[in-house]
Amino acid sequence: MDGVDRRLIALLRRDGRASYKRLGDEVGFTIMGAKRRVEKLLHRGLIEVTALENIRELGYQAALIMLEVENQDRLTEILKRFESCPRVVNVFTLLSGYNLAALVVAEDRDTLESEAWERCSLRSQAGVRRSEFYPIGEIYYSPFLPVREELVRGDASTAPCGVNCGECERYDANRCRGCPATKYYRLDRSQ
Repeated sequence: MDGVDRRLIALLRRDGRASYKRLGDEVGFTIMGAKRRVEKLLHRGLIEVTALENIRELGYQAALIMLEVENQDRLTEILKRFESCPRVVNVFTLLSGYNLAALVVAEDRDTLESEAWERCSLRSQAGVRRSEFYPIGEIYYSPFLPVREELVRGDASTAPCGVNCGECERYDANRCRGCPATKYYRLDRSQ
């Protein structure tokens, strides 16, 4: 990557729908020159132009979860179990005492609390030795996150993690909206 590529990326970060004409004008290239550069970045997998959601405007709650998982096999099982969870935004392996971290979102505080300790929680999985759950207060620099809306199907009987929301006490008590991938999901808790 050179300075032109970095400038194009910065422009696309501000407006992912910017025209090739505008991009070219900003970096001193023709429309086709800008298009070729952007397509090269896309083709090489260096960038992705996508929609992010403003979780502040949506009223979502976010949390950072830190886990110490006992071994690689258990870590792999947890990653597999939650790979299609619509509330898990990002997962990171760490090179420290805590060896797994996840950024999660929920539509409200009660649902976030379910992510803290219910069976659908990363923290409740077999092989987790210790964990920390940090609800996020304010998000600085950008409230836009890649919430995985493509995983919100609303038709499954069980959540991607294998939990049945219909058997959950917090769900029955209207203290959780349920998993967005399941038929149990409530758009709001008043339903």
